[in-house]
Amino acid sequence: MIQISSEQQVLQEGFQILLSSMEPSKFARFCAAWGASGSDYLKVKDELFAQESVGSLYAKISASQASSHDD
Repeated sequence: MIQISSEQQVLQEGFQILLSSMEPSKFARFCAAWGASGSDYLKVKDELFAQESVGSLYAKISASQASSHDD
């Protein structure tokens, strides 16, 4: 039997892919722009960052910026 994902599941997966492949600051800008388009950004944001804290996000942003400066 074929399982079809809900629209929310597809959006969640897409955001996870973007989050893992983009710099956190660029991802945040993308989300803000996407949210301005009328989509339910706040709901998606809460789901994506449920396990994050300000400290963990800061550490990820710092690491990403340090690695991009190493290139």
